[in-house]
Amino acid sequence: MSKARCIMIQGTMSGAGKSLLAAALCRIFRQDGFRVAPFKSQNMALNSAVTKDGLEMGRAQVMQAEAAMTDPDVRMNPILLKPSSDTGSQVIVNGEIRGHMSAVDYFRYKKELIPDILKAYHSLAEEYDIIVLEGAGSPAEINLKADDIVNMGMAKMVNAPVLLAGDIDRGGVFAQLYGTVELLEPEERERIEGLIINKFRGDKSILDPGIEMLYEKCRIPITGVIPYVRVDVDDEDSLAPRLEKKSHHKRLDVAVIRLPRLSNFTDFTPLEAHPAIGVRYVRRTEELKSPDLIILPGTKNTMDDLVWLKESGLEALIRKQHAQGIPVLGVCGGYQMLGRYLENPEHTEGDLESLNGLGLLPVRTVFSVEKTRNHKKAEVTAELFAGAKLEGYEIHMGETTAVRDESAGEKASDCVETFCRMEDGRADGWLRKPDSEGGLVIGTYLHGLFDTGELTLRLAEYLAERKGISISDVQPVPHEVYVQQQYDILADAVRSSMDIEELYRIMDKYASD
Repeated sequence: MSKARCIMIQGTMSGAGKSLLAAALCRIFRQDGFRVAPFKSQNMALNSAVTKDGLEMGRAQVMQAEAAMTDPDVRMNPILLKPSSDTGSQVIVNGEIRGHMSAVDYFRYKKELIPDILKAYHSLAEEYDIIVLEGAGSPAEINLKADDIVNMGMAKMVNAPVLLAGDIDRGGVFAQLYGTVELLEPEERERIEGLIINKFRGDKSILDPGIEMLYEKCRIPITGVIPYVRVDVDDEDSLAPRLEKKSHHKRLDVAVIRLPRLSNFTDFTPLEAHPAIGVRYVRRTEELKSPDLIILPGTKNTMDDLVWLKESGLEALIRKQHAQGIPVLGVCGGYQMLGRYLENPEHTEGDLESLNGLGLLPVRTVFSVEKTRNHKKAEVTAELFAGAKLEGYEIHMGETTAVRDESAGEKASDCVETFCRMEDGRADGWLRKPDSEGGLVIGTYLHGLFDTGELTLRLAEYLAERKGISISDVQPVPHEVYVQQQYDILADAVRSSMDIEELYRIMDKYASD
């Protein structure tokens, strides 16, 4: 069996910065010439992605693989939990749906997944030089420690040294670190090789008294004090700071509806990176105002979130603004909502059997138990943006087809055309041209539609022209170049704040045990 070296980042809480620290180490080790893979045995998130072989994994590990300059692989995240309610989740194992389970049922079941976890990990260890593991939440969640498979339990299974990170930006970082260490078992404490103070702003010397006292109490050294780094890479869903963004100072205003079960909001990261486009997230009618584009994003439960959209008053307001000429884009679940009818005969989307959509596209969606998952290249065929090359993935349940009211003389081609065509020839989505009844409407199942940058540029030009302004003075950085720059900025900040050679010594010590 391979003796690939490994190191694990755990945190004092969710949002302590584990994912970004793991991404930074992935990039640092890659810069140093090693083949690196991220690994998180169990991830709970609505932000998922589809690999090139059509399997589903957590978006955070996709981001870390990108930092490591390697292809995302479902082995990097063998278990993905996608919450479908306050007490239950869809359980995905090795990229395939295993079923829906309540929290209690999953807690009893998860130990059975250890063989899947270890098979994935050891398979990666045969192909890579270094594995950077990430924990989940906190290892000191003592109510969940029994049969742990993601924090100290995972570290023990593969003999990984642990770095424990605390978030000083939230306050109380010394209590976070000390309290977490004290709640661990003695053998777990011994596995922690260093403590990290993350997201620090200011003069590091003011921390010295606290660092000395913490060492006296824990006898674990501070491995690094990491500055608060502003980098634009994909976030985990529920705690992403960008979801709280209510304003910006850019020339074009894009409003994304923050649905209760919002998923895959990383679709819009390339829009945010464009120097002329500002993206903000909207929950209430008074926040919508008069944007240049309204986006209905993906969701884990289209039917329930459509009910919320209606009850919140946002549905009526979106239809009103569309009638006034404001463009509307729907992606995946948002695309389904833009149609006329949504039917749920097998109750895969909750208890409601049917709902009327916003009626902005002449389509019907019928939900089924089968999940569509694929990674595709495509090209926009709709005249307005024709020729724009796309690359992304589909991940949805249900089939959407065109409908028309023939009794009213409606034709399938009236103002509506196919949005794009996949490389296998299959059509996806619809584009409704602006007309006397309202503005541009686009619906598509393709996540990642802005990642190549081509549609981003074309859309920005369209919105600017419609608004009567020029954005010819801005020069967007190609998205792939921009993303790689962000990982390098992150890696530089972490490398300058940690003793990387000490990390190599720690990994060597555990690899030889």
